Amino acid sequence: MTTKLTLTVEKSVIERAKAYAKNTGRSLSEIIENYLETITQDGADPELSPKLKRIVGVVDLPKDFDEEEELRSRLEKKHL
Repeated sequence: MTTKLTLTVEKSVIERAKAYAKNTGRSLSEIIENYLETITQDGADPELSPKLKRIVGVVDLPKDFDEEEELRSRLEKKHL
């Protein structure tokens, strides 16, 4: 059984989402339903996109790697 759901979302997000749905041949309702189904499953991690699956493990980072520090450092170098 399906039921109607009303959401309030930024217009630009809706426009991009509609374009994505059209490009993938899916409805926006289907995409949102699949996402909600995925995140509400007990113990389930959201599935990685094919692009992310291809790059997982490509870069070996030290165990103490600090993403925030790295980003801050690179932004300082770029903008200073």
